[in-house]
Amino acid sequence: MSSAFPIPLNALRAIEIVARRGALAPAADELGVTVGAVSQHLRRAEERLGMPLFARTPRGLEPLPALVQVLPQLSAGFAALQDGLASLSGRQEDILTVTVGSVFASRWLIWRVHKFAALHPGVELRLTVTAAMLDLGRPDIDCGVRYGEGNWPGVLARPIGGFAFQPVCAPVTRQLLQTPADLAHVPVIVDQTSMLDWPLWLRTAGLDPQTALSGPVYSDASLAFDAAISGQGVLLAADMMSADAVSDGRLVRPFDLPVEGRRGYYLATAKGRREPAKVTQFHDWLAQEVPASAGGYVAQATG
Repeated sequence: MSSAFPIPLNALRAIEIVARRGALAPAADELGVTVGAVSQHLRRAEERLGMPLFARTPRGLEPLPALVQVLPQLSAGFAALQDGLASLSGRQEDILTVTVGSVFASRWLIWRVHKFAALHPGVELRLTVTAAMLDLGRPDIDCGVRYGEGNWPGVLARPIGGFAFQPVCAPVTRQLLQTPADLAHVPVIVDQTSMLDWPLWLRTAGLDPQTALSGPVYSDASLAFDAAISGQGVLLAADMMSADAVSDGRLVRPFDLPVEGRRGYYLATAKGRREPAKVTQFHDWLAQEVPASAGGYVAQATG
């Protein structure tokens, strides 16, 4: 009797992961096998189908058009299986795991998470704080808060805030700033992880967008905030992230000139994945809490 499912489930899973990630190693890690075993899965699947699925390029394995076309169905299918098993076992429905960056976690979320807990006492919120863009299709991650333009492949992204930004500094540094042109003569903190647009803000302020700015350099965004608070210089920051420090006087906005950019914070989930009630509750809470927080700004990205 011929099989109606000619490719083993593990091979299909390997195909889906490699197509989404562009490499064998992530599939090997998730399936708990060797890279060689994943390679064999792909080769045998191509033999059984009688067609190639991937192009082998210097950049890695790239799915061919036929596979690209069906990839959303494969991803949705595996996500449905994961969610079905979770529902069947009754496990993890009361645990919400969210991946977030350090600035969002330390400057905004951590000070408000008790409000979510009070509204939803049956949900335990667990934060995975990392600068890495984790795979939202993983069964141990429910959703993420990401900063960018909201156009990540395979991701459903809903804006939650953070599109407005401007310079901030400690009150002691504010004394050195009379006009935006004074930025050329004071330390300007360089956050190497930042995606904020100094040229856009400078242009809005009537300055040459290529104005040379220099100051202490940090590879961690949270440390860059601390540097600004300690008086080391001026930092370009999203209003949403600086709101609490401005409210309590640790930071000031010397020019009061916010600019709305294309990038902001989004609640991100894997496309095709069933959204459990706990994720919907978290999104709805963010939609209410962000505008309520001082300096909060929620809107679609401009442009």
